Amino acid sequence: MTSIRVVVVDDHPFYREGVKSMAPLVDPGIEIVGEASDGATALEVVARELPDVVLMDLSMPGMGGLEATRLLRSRHPSACVLVLTMMQDDSVVAALEAGAGGYLLKDAPVEDVCRAIRSVHRGELVVGAQAATRLLGRVRASTGLEGAFPDLTARERDVLRLLGEGAANADIARRLFLTPKTVRNYVSALIAKLGVTDRAAASALARDAR
Repeated sequence: MTSIRVVVVDDHPFYREGVKSMAPLVDPGIEIVGEASDGATALEVVARELPDVVLMDLSMPGMGGLEATRLLRSRHPSACVLVLTMMQDDSVVAALEAGAGGYLLKDAPVEDVCRAIRSVHRGELVVGAQAATRLLGRVRASTGLEGAFPDLTARERDVLRLLGEGAANADIARRLFLTPKTVRNYVSALIAKLGVTDRAAASALARDAR
């Protein structure tokens, strides 16, 4: 069986130790070659160890998992990223857009994690059941908005969709991993592009398009 070099990135030492001790027992071909507690350190470890797969948490102090994934994939395109997180929200879309090849929740059995490591190493997409449901919902929603508003960018449609769901700017920022200021700028741009007078009118257009 092919040996796979893995780096574990998580700000909780207990979780890192659990993966380091359990994964090689379940799959002896998995070799843990490094670890990091934040995104910036992860980039240093990956540059040094050149792993095949990086297990990436999303919520960490300093540089988070999404930014680290984007930078890692741009600097080391041969390294695959499997996100392991406690976040049960639309971050699955952001993670895949950042270049991750898989997304699992941390409560997944270690056997599932090991299978996912091998799958993303083969270039396959791996998404847990709950994340898949959210991803499917996003795809269905974005398809309707794309047809109704072809001149909008993908990110503008993301913001518009959430406006249609009644989300406040702070919630949109959290779910799309943007700053509140960036969300305000997107909302202003949407109002201008759609030719409406305010966010309520933009929200109504989004609801009608679904």
